[in-house]
Order: sequence, then C-alpha cells, then structure tokens
Amino acid sequence: MDGYRQRIVDRTLDEVFPHLAAIALEGAKAVGKTATATQRARTVLSMTTAPQRAALAGNLDLVTAVDPPVLVDEWQLVPDVWDRVRDAVDADRSGGRFLLTGSASPAPGLRVHSGAGRIVSLRMRPLTVAERGISDPTVSVRELLRGSSPKISGHTSLAVGDYADEILRSGFPGIRDLPERARDLQLDGYVSRVIDRELPENGMTVRRPAALRAWLAAYAAATASTASYTTLLDAATAGDDDKPARQTVAQYRDYLQRAFILDPVEAWMPAFAPLKRLGASPKHHLVDPAIAARLVGVGKQGLLVGEGAPNPATGTWLGALFESLVTQSVRVYAEAADSRIGHLRTRDGDHEIDLVIESPDRSCIAIEVKLSDTVHDTDVRHLAWLQRELGDRLIDRIVVNTGPYAYRRPDGIAVVPLALLGP
Repeated sequence: MDGYRQRIVDRTLDEVFPHLAAIALEGAKAVGKTATATQRARTVLSMTTAPQRAALAGNLDLVTAVDPPVLVDEWQLVPDVWDRVRDAVDADRSGGRFLLTGSASPAPGLRVHSGAGRIVSLRMRPLTVAERGISDPTVSVRELLRGSSPKISGHTSLAVGDYADEILRSGFPGIRDLPERARDLQLDGYVSRVIDRELPENGMTVRRPAALRAWLAAYAAATASTASYTTLLDAATAGDDDKPARQTVAQYRDYLQRAFILDPVEAWMPAFAPLKRLGASPKHHLVDPAIAARLVGVGKQGLLVGEGAPNPATGTWLGALFESLVTQSVRVYAEAADSRIGHLRTRDGDHEIDLVIESPDRSCIAIEVKLSDTVHDTDVRHLAWLQRELGDRLIDRIVVNTGPYAYRRPDGIAVVPLALLGP
C-alpha cells in the first residue's frame, strides 16, 4: 500500500504469521489495524460493507473458499465467523491463513468460543512516539530488558511545547496530520461515534448518552491517577439529582474497555511478592491522550499555562497527559519484547513508580515520568527505594523526561527524553 507507515507490530507479524494459522489484530477504531493487516492479505472480507457482511453471515464457509491469507475486517460484526475460523484452524494448522481485525470484543450475551490454541490475539494501539517519525530513538527498551545496563546517549531538539503538540495531534494515523481545526472535529466525532454508534452496534443500549459522555470526561480528567470509580461518578454527576446507577456506570466501563477506548494500567503485583502493602487500583488512561484533552476541553496554550484538571499524582494536567503519552509508547515497546507493564503504589502512598516493565523471566525495569528537562535527586528517590527492595531483579531504572540529552547519572539511573526512547 502506497504511503503505508511501518508499525512496531509489523515486526511481530513478520516473525510469527508464517507459522500461525490465525491472528486476531485487536484495538480501538482508527489505530491502523486494517492498513496493517491488508499488507499481508490476499483476500479482504470487510464486515463494514453490507454486501460482504451479508454474504459471510449467510455462508460462513466463504472464509475457507477464497484465496488465503484472508482478512476478515471488523469480524465482531459477524461474531459467528470467529468459531468458523477456529474450526478451520482445527482442520488445518498451516501458517499464514487468517487475519481478523476487531475494534470491540463481542457483546457478553453472544456465544463465542475461546480461540485458545487456534487464534492468537495481538493488541494494536495508536502510533507510539517512535512510530511518528519525529525523531530517531537511541535507547531501546528491548536492549534495556537484556539487563546489560547499555550505554545511554543521544540528543533531541524536542522540548515541552513539542510534546504538547504530540499529545494534541494524537497517535491516530488518519487524524494526526490534519489541520488543527479539522483534527479537533475528527476527535470530537470519534467520541460521538463511539457513544452513538459503536457501543450500540456491539450490544450496549445507551439510554443517556449525555451521562455516558460526562462519565467519560470525568475519566479523562483523572488521567494517570488512581481515583476511585465513586470519585469519577461524583465528578461526572455533580449537581445532578438523577445519577446513573452504579451498575449502569460499571456497564459503561466494561463496554468502553471492550471497545479499547479505556486502556488502564493495572497495578503491578510481582509474582515473587517481596513487596508488602501494595495498592491494587488501576491507573486511568484513555486509548489516546488527545481524546482526554478534547473531552476536558483544553488546548496547547491551556496545557502550557497549567489550565485543566489538577492532578495531584502528576502535578499538572500537562504532566498527566505527558505520562499518558509515555505510557502509550512504553506499553507497545514492552509488548513487542514479550513483556508486560504495570504501575506500583504502596497503600499508604509513601512510594509510587509510574511504570514497571516485567519480562517473562521476572526481571524488571522501573520508570519514572517527569515533565522536566532536568532530573534531581528527589526525583529518583522512589527508584532508589525499589532497588533496595528488589535487588538484582530490578535490572534498570529510568527517568523519562522532556530534556535534550540521554545519559546515565552517577548512581546508574538512566535519564531518557521520550523522543529518544524506542522499541
């Protein structure tokens, strides 16, 4: 495809698709799943097209009759196709046969069997900072996870204002390069389509769209925090005597997460459990911080002068969105290296680590996010604490910031501008 922008997930697909019969590429609308999957498909069956959707719904065997590799785009609109692909894989496990893209999990009432052992799921998210082509990364997360304390170096000209621009431009490939006004309208329309169309299409009856939008805005205002869901509901319904029932709000949360709009970072609970009194609340993040900014209604100037929702955990609203931008990228880099991320916070709040990457062998990297171009000793005190607690299991410590240079401090902690961090 002309103009296709190479994605990090392409490397994983190139490596594993020739050996796996079926892969489900999942993620929110507009992250680029179809463009990426189309690179590898000989036949495309699009469930967003009424004739093709009707043809497949009426004859599920069509997926095995056409030339492979077969892409079934937005498969969840014809949920039975999942089971048909699963059966086809049982009959023939040859690699590189099926790709399924989906922007929502099927509604809870639908019977869709697990694809375990037959269909491998890969998550796709908006463009990471490294994928946006705004700089050349010099520090690799995969290399850091090898535990060799690699040399840290590099220089970038990007500063706070540039990161504010990247937050607002978004990581959606089809949106980020639009003029500002058009981009903002597209982002507003994205939220409206999710509420008015995508959720109903996937089984949720939205009786009070305004209430759902208010709750989503409250969630956006809590970006990078662990605010309780009760607090979010109270913020969304301040002065409203007719509040949605907690069960309704729980459904909002469930459906928005199944549509990949909510992308929380779960609390990190080390399998080897040497740490005590850890909190269990997730950190709130939307699929893209640009959506959070639009929901709260703040632009670049407002971010730079400190307007918007105050966030005690990150200091400023821009700090919260910067942490969300870092999280969006680091999560993709970690998953590409077969690792997972979480956040760490003790129940008493004495210690907090913004991100912890844990590899399959349980070694860890701790990351603090700082909206600053300099790093002081007070900024790394939690990293020092975690090193004392975990010892050799903590193989590296990083501060991701907005400065110009990547380097290692005398205490061994790496300082890496976000623009220089890559997969």
